[in-house]
Amino acid sequence: MFTRHNAAFTALLAAALFGATTPLAKTLLGTLSPFMVAGLFYLGSGVGLAIGILVQRLRRTTAERRNENQIQVVEVPWLLGAIAAGGVAGPALLMLGLTTTSAATSSLVLNLEGVFTAVIAWVVFRENVDVQVFLGMVAIVAGGVLLSWQPGDTPVSLGALLVVAACVAWAVDNNLTRKVSANDAMVIACVKGLVAGPVNVCIALLLGAHLPGVGKMAAAMLTGFAGYGVSLVLFVVALRNLGTARTGAYFSVAPVFGVALSLFLWPEVPPLSFWTATVLMALGIWLHIRERHEHSHTHEALDHNHRHWHDEHHQHVHGFNWDGDEPHTHPHQHAPITHTHAHFPDIHHRHTH
Repeated sequence: MFTRHNAAFTALLAAALFGATTPLAKTLLGTLSPFMVAGLFYLGSGVGLAIGILVQRLRRTTAERRNENQIQVVEVPWLLGAIAAGGVAGPALLMLGLTTTSAATSSLVLNLEGVFTAVIAWVVFRENVDVQVFLGMVAIVAGGVLLSWQPGDTPVSLGALLVVAACVAWAVDNNLTRKVSANDAMVIACVKGLVAGPVNVCIALLLGAHLPGVGKMAAAMLTGFAGYGVSLVLFVVALRNLGTARTGAYFSVAPVFGVALSLFLWPEVPPLSFWTATVLMALGIWLHIRERHEHSHTHEALDHNHRHWHDEHHQHVHGFNWDGDEPHTHPHQHAPITHTHAHFPDIHHRHTH
């Protein structure tokens, strides 16, 4: 069964894969335009996951295929909004900002994504937050700021404001993706990649860029498959089990993994700021992991479809010949229930407080 520690590890693994993308991109793709890099990363994500989905479908039985959860019509606007915000607007704003902003300043400003993600989740979507979770978020963001701070930089500029706008776009993306996170995470990430990839490549070509050679293109797409594709799948799974703000907080530690890999690729003695930032982020993660949110709450009647075990929230009969295998996927109904237990704002606990 998926526990909070499993969910936290999933979010941190997503952060590690995404964080590793930056130094790998520097190694492999330093001569490509920013839009081309983004486009090939997303394209590699979409194509790689599409192949994975096809292999999965070929291995499933007819009954399993029939019970697969499909993105519902009412969920399509949420997914399209997430793709437009995070797959198109976010990269475009970032690339425009990078043309007039130093890498150090951009890295510093990018820490705002986690903040905006949490604020939107707490204020707009009414996710619960307590003092411990808030302090954990503060510690993680403080670590990110310390990690990317370069004395003498002037973060207030038009370019920096464009990077801030990119952070807002990705924060919107994170919150909208939460609305469809009960669906197959691979399908969600695949659709994002297959839409955002060609859009960014087309923008690059319109701006005068050219497609790279086969070797460099393959390297870019493979990097994107791991750093954008697999990472996003894990991120969606974490969203499903932790909620947006908490998943965003864990994901905010990605720069630590990026810097750690950079130090491995280009060995040097880590500065004191790296170790201090690591301690702050570890403190934030510890505060989140030790959270225990428990109170009496009511589940309304709910019909949906997702991969599940027969835990206390899934006590239902089956309209088909079930072989007892768990976890499994099929449409099911939740009857209204009121009970008390520790929980997160996952797909079954999106109630108000």
